[in-house]
Amino acid sequence: MTKTLVYDGGCPFCKAFALRSELKGGIPDLIIRDGRLDHELRHKLRERGFNLNEGAVLTDGDQIWHGSQAISVLCGQLKPSDPLLAFLSQLFGNSNRAKFCYPGLLAARQLALRLRGLSVDPDRA
Repeated sequence: MTKTLVYDGGCPFCKAFALRSELKGGIPDLIIRDGRLDHELRHKLRERGFNLNEGAVLTDGDQIWHGSQAISVLCGQLKPSDPLLAFLSQLFGNSNRAKFCYPGLLAARQLALRLRGLSVDPDRA
């Protein structure tokens, strides 16, 4: 089944992680989608209770993970050929560590978006 990672393309950290995961993550058929640009996808996810403002979304068929769970599941499946991705895979591949560290990622995202003059919530851009 094809996995899809939906991320906030306005955030440089999110974008770098998503692109690295797609190119060097070793997950066959991983698709990344910029939720900031894909209004229809973002709206469909929000209708189902998954707000991109609160974290990335990973889908695999009917299964959906959000926020720290999405990153933990994705990192747990990575077979990275990149040292940074290998480190992130080890760090966030454990769901407890991901849950603990994820608020820091969201704070970094918010700061980066504000510095770029972008809304923290893509639906209010």
